[in-house]
Amino acid sequence: MGSTLKPMSLLPQTLTLLAFSHIVIILSNAETTSDYSTFIFKNCTTNTFTDSTKFHSETLSTFFEELVSKSSQEKFYKTTTGDDNNGISGFFQCRGDLNNNDCYKCITSLPEMLNTLCNKAVSARIQLHGCNVHYEADEFIEERSKFELLHKVCDEKKAVVVEFEEVRDAAFAGVESGVIDGDGYCKENYGLMQVIAQCEGDLGPCDCGECVTAALQIAEEECGTSLSGQVYLDSCFISYGYYPDGIPDKFNHERKGGNNNNGKLVAIVLGGAAALFIGYILFLSLKNMGKKEDGIFLKKHALNLICEDGESIVVL
Repeated sequence: MGSTLKPMSLLPQTLTLLAFSHIVIILSNAETTSDYSTFIFKNCTTNTFTDSTKFHSETLSTFFEELVSKSSQEKFYKTTTGDDNNGISGFFQCRGDLNNNDCYKCITSLPEMLNTLCNKAVSARIQLHGCNVHYEADEFIEERSKFELLHKVCDEKKAVVVEFEEVRDAAFAGVESGVIDGDGYCKENYGLMQVIAQCEGDLGPCDCGECVTAALQIAEEECGTSLSGQVYLDSCFISYGYYPDGIPDKFNHERKGGNNNNGKLVAIVLGGAAALFIGYILFLSLKNMGKKEDGIFLKKHALNLICEDGESIVVL
């Protein structure tokens, strides 16, 4: 009996190809995981809404709904919700290098976080790595200094290279002028250091420059030679990092206007690699099929020749 090629024999290879293709599609569509949702700090007043001020709670809910709806279109939005008796004022702001989609995701996570961390507070602020929200009930609004220190972190690790302070000072000077030219946001790379500065969206250029200068001065004096630091004032923040092995690629790419060219490039590369791999496997499969078919043909041809000679043969 002649042997035949069984289609089911290709099933394991087919399943492997499908699984590999699925993984590649997932990888090619996945963007670099952002840390914009990392919690930084919170400020919550001890005064809270009571049952008698349920209208404030309803107004606060409406306030958050408005912020979330605007976060897919704007990176800074300031509003007042409610009437004179139950008004709530506040704003949200996303980091300057977040695209609209990431800004929306960041802001969407804040209302629930505020309810958990600042439950019923009449005034609260939560800062994530990529965005922040601040609100106040109108009757509790207080005058604050733009330069009031809200949060500061200095890395415990210290620089050991002698040129650190020179690099830091040059990077700080660059971002100090760049934040004014960049409409309130600047990311400055200098050597092995990266500095980010951003001002509150409605802060004027002069006030923005003064605020960032104050934040940089705090970082210089209080963080010293720390490899990284963050300083948040009421109306601006600065963040810096020194990378002895080079600034990581994920910190070098801007993400603006909802585009992610690097993600597209990765998708193209991975997709091309997948196509080549699948094509190679299919080529091997077809080649093996061809060999098996050639073997069957030769075996049948030999059988016919032997039978024509009148001899008996048993084909196993």
